[in-house]
Amino acid sequence: MEQSEIIVDSTVVGGVGTNCFIVRRVDSNRCVVIDPGDDGARISRFIRGNQLILEDILLTHGHFDHILGVSELVSGSGGRVCIYEGEETLLGDAGLNVSEMTGRPVSLRADVLLKDGQVYKTAGMEFQVIHTPGHTKGSCCYYLEHEKALFCGDTLFFESVGRTDLPTGNGRELIASLREKVLVLPDDVKVYTGHGPVTEIGYEKENNPYVSI
Repeated sequence: MEQSEIIVDSTVVGGVGTNCFIVRRVDSNRCVVIDPGDDGARISRFIRGNQLILEDILLTHGHFDHILGVSELVSGSGGRVCIYEGEETLLGDAGLNVSEMTGRPVSLRADVLLKDGQVYKTAGMEFQVIHTPGHTKGSCCYYLEHEKALFCGDTLFFESVGRTDLPTGNGRELIASLREKVLVLPDDVKVYTGHGPVTEIGYEKENNPYVSI
């Protein structure tokens, strides 16, 4: 089996158990953080403790449980905040991103707005941006094609899918996104989900009751 050229460190953060990923090439100390949903200071300590340089914070969407750690992380380690161009309104509205309901209202502004199909080059890696509306209007996945790794936020879970009853969610759009944009990827692509265990495209095609094809 071909040896991976990336290292994916993960930590579970926040009250609803959000997966945060720190991703870097094996031959580099530059990294990205995907979905720092809370505990930004702890994530920053990990980065500094491993002598890493944070280049970008990639957000799969703007819900509170994926963004509450952003400000502390930026304060401690820097990094540009990146999100899909259709999600900036939700990111900046504490009501829409549901942070207001948690008692920790947060409104953020992205430094970089990404486009569907764009290949975003950062930390020596090339992340393909895949717009996957459904969980929110501006949800997206980040795909490292060479590494066969997909970071999908709350679009797809192990044997499940993300909820669609929060602001800008749409169940029909979510299933369409999965069938037309996600499950068409190779079966051996590893899927790093926003909550729960890592899975694979082929497994979900056969076993996910929401999207089995």
